[in-house]
Amino acid sequence: MTELTSVWPPFALTLSTPRLTLRPLRDDDIPKAVEAAASGIHDQGRNPFSTPWTAVPAEELGPTMARWYWQCRAASTPESWTLALGIWHDGTFLGCQDMAARDFSILRTVTTGSWLRRSAQGRGFGKEMRAAVALYAFDWLGADVCESDAAHWNAASLGVSRALGYELNGVTRMSWAGKPETVQRVRLTPETFNRPDWQLKVEGHEPTAKFLLGVN
Repeated sequence: MTELTSVWPPFALTLSTPRLTLRPLRDDDIPKAVEAAASGIHDQGRNPFSTPWTAVPAEELGPTMARWYWQCRAASTPESWTLALGIWHDGTFLGCQDMAARDFSILRTVTTGSWLRRSAQGRGFGKEMRAAVALYAFDWLGADVCESDAAHWNAASLGVSRALGYELNGVTRMSWAGKPETVQRVRLTPETFNRPDWQLKVEGHEPTAKFLLGVN
């Protein structure tokens, strides 16, 4: 029987840190992601996401999230791709860490975004999972730059960026949910990266790189 990883090679990828497992979300994982998001991520009225997907009615949350994960897969080519990685700790689903790139072969740049269920916040998981994708981007994919951004009031996200060595990369005004928001951009390079004192374990890199980057 043909394995699913031969049909969709990124499903072979697993990133392991001392406490976390990161891997692309499969369909069977989507209900776990919906349950984690529904349990709460942020305070009411202070949405940290440029697209306010957590503000949809409860009955629409599942379809909204499923469409996003399916869209990430359907639109991924070597020219433009998004890896939507689920985060697990001791078998419990904690949240998601996305990594995306456009024209990676030219720009060697990835962008990241993430969320954690409220019960997992304040335990250093956000820093650990962002460090994992930065390590993978730099050491395995050959990226030159990792970029991210956050609302100017999002101290938790900006604190993770600062701890990992991201440099401020300009402030802009964006429309978030139809309202103006001041957004701080940040930028990380291999030279500024405050590397963790642990090693990232990577499985399934070769088929993933071949699929995403078009390498042989």
